[in-house]
Amino acid sequence: MKYLSPIVAVALPLVLSMIHAGTHSASAQASPQTATSPGTTQSIPSADVENARKARSLIDQAIAALGGQAYLSIHDMEQEGRTYSFYHGRPTSNGVLFWRFIEYPDKERVELTKERDVAVIYTGDKAYEVTFKGPHPIEKKDLDDYLRRRKFSLETLLRGWINDPGVALFYDGNALAGNLPAQRITLINSKNEAVDLFFDLETHLPIKKSYAWRDPVDKERNVEEEIYDNYRSVEGVMIAWGFTRYFNGDMQSQRFVSAVHLNQGLNEAMFDPDSHYTPIKPVKH
Repeated sequence: MKYLSPIVAVALPLVLSMIHAGTHSASAQASPQTATSPGTTQSIPSADVENARKARSLIDQAIAALGGQAYLSIHDMEQEGRTYSFYHGRPTSNGVLFWRFIEYPDKERVELTKERDVAVIYTGDKAYEVTFKGPHPIEKKDLDDYLRRRKFSLETLLRGWINDPGVALFYDGNALAGNLPAQRITLINSKNEAVDLFFDLETHLPIKKSYAWRDPVDKERNVEEEIYDNYRSVEGVMIAWGFTRYFNGDMQSQRFVSAVHLNQGLNEAMFDPDSHYTPIKPVKH
């Protein structure tokens, strides 16, 4: 449907060079836990231990900057704003109003249009588009795209990956995140999947994420990047009110948030495609 592209854009990377990726991959495969496991430091070169320590320190600083325990304890989030989709870097519309509801770790609902009469519901590993005709599963490719982005989402990385002993951390030093100076780290999990995170030098907030994946059909390597900006404090948590996604170097989507609410206790019916849930629409003046 015509709304599916901006929906996926709402629900919802610098490429590691071959040498850079090869070096990290070899280290992770040799011992995926050595970078973060203090019990094995006797067999690890001290330079590697110090490198992992720097990476962990940057992550700890970022979580503290985001709000610390308040950030880690977010149960649900509501956002509203406007989203834009692009094709080969050119806008495909004048923007679409959206309302986005997230219940961690794996539920999300996105409503579009002024009437909020088009929605996509993500729950677990399933997704449905809901219109006046009722719910129907979204296309497999769109679902696969969403599940991949959720797997590599900033929230998943900072609330899940970093606590996994099978994830290796690497400090990569100074880098550029767009036009901004930053410090970069790489996380590599036990499946040899790598993600780069970029942190602002002064605020320590995450400002960019980058990861690569290979298309199962054409076997081509793709790179996705996300830029986070215009952070504002909401109930003690720093939230990025600006978001831009790039796909293989081309701008793919942008969203600009106008309101955020945390831990409101969402109605569980909104995540059930068969519940006939009706959004509460704003009062017209």
